This record gives sequence, structure tokens and C-alpha cells, in this order.
Amino acid sequence: MTEHRIKVIACATVIEEMLPYLPPNVTAEVLDFGLHRTPEKLREALQESIDKNCGDADIILLGYGLCSMGVVGLSASTCTLVVPRVDDCIAIFLGSNGAYRKQSEKEPGTYYLTKGWIEVSDTPDDEYNRLIERYGQKRADRVMEVMFQHYTRIAYIDTGQADQERYRESARRNAKRLNLRYDEIPGSVALIRKMISGPWDDGFVVARPGEKIKFEDFKLTASSMPNLNQA
Repeated sequence: MTEHRIKVIACATVIEEMLPYLPPNVTAEVLDFGLHRTPEKLREALQESIDKNCGDADIILLGYGLCSMGVVGLSASTCTLVVPRVDDCIAIFLGSNGAYRKQSEKEPGTYYLTKGWIEVSDTPDDEYNRLIERYGQKRADRVMEVMFQHYTRIAYIDTGQADQERYRESARRNAKRLNLRYDEIPGSVALIRKMISGPWDDGFVVARPGEKIKFEDFKLTASSMPNLNQA
């Protein structure tokens, strides 16, 4: 790593897990999680950040997955882009696509929470409060019932960060509000550490200077199954 100038551009949820492992000489730019709600805006923000930082970096690590095609079309003129070959950040927090696939097969109706999602206020509780402000409680109750009718549990991914009990309690409150089962899943930092330190093997999409990130680059892992809270 010391021979390359490395920059990180990451979602606000993912940077929470990356920061403890970043070397002192690697800086990070954090983008708003809300950009996921409009993939075109996410792509624009990412490209703007890449263009701004590429001159000072040889390699830019993107703390994202495919993210509803939000990374498709990104390119850098003079530096290399590296992004995990995953559909979204759930696989990053679990350590691999295999672990994510196993959870999806076992419990397809799962709403995942981590420290990062709770910190950026992307929980059912937060959504419920926003709906109340906009529509009032009765309509908010109906909307929430429809939104979560196919979910059976809330799963908190424990990534080993500090102050986990506070975040567990928040996840438990969310499960109780929705009358869903609460589970806890051990997370893994394996993919995050590999993203930071390499090697960038088949688990990563690597776009050399001038190359665009393509949807086909994710074909080994791309899934058409949407997830309500992770774009």
C-alpha cells in the first residue's frame, strides 16, 4: 500500500466499519446515504468526487457495491477504481457474498441493521417518524404495514465496533415496533480489510484509468432481488 496514493470514497454507512482499519496516510470522503434513493444522483455525486480526488490519488477505493446500478458508468481518467464485487453493503458487512446469500436463502424476509444504518437514521423507526410528520399517524401506520408486510425479522449485524449494546437496543426497539422477530448475526470485516490492504482479486471490480465500471463486471454476484432498506 505504501507505494500507492490511496483515497477512499464511501457511503456514510460503510465508512463506520472502514475507519478503524484505514492507515494514517489514507483519507476518506463520505457521501450522504440518502443518495441511494436516487441512483442517478448517487452516480453523479460519485463521479464528481472521483474527478475531484483523482489527481491526488493513484487508487480510489469505493465503499459501495453495485447499489442499484449507482456505480455503473463510473470512470477515472488518471487513477484506478476499486469496488467490492457485491450487490450492496450487506455483503460487505457480512464479509462475503456467500454469507449474504446464505442469510437470504435462510430468511428472505429480513430487514438488516448495523451501527452505520442506525447512525445515519435509516431504520424503520426513523421512517415511521418521517411518515408521521408528512401524513399523520393513521396514514403512517397503514404505510408501514404495507411496507413491511413481507418481512419476518430484523437482523442486527454485529461488526464488532465499539458501543454495540446501544445499537443492539435500537435494533430491538425497531423489531418490537414492527412486531418482528429480532435476531443478531455475527458480521465480518474480512472484505473491508481486504479492500483496504488487497489483494484485489475476483472479489473486486478493478477499473483502470479510462475504463468504465460496467454492470457485467458484477455478473457473478448481481441479483435482481431488491431489498427495502439497502439499495
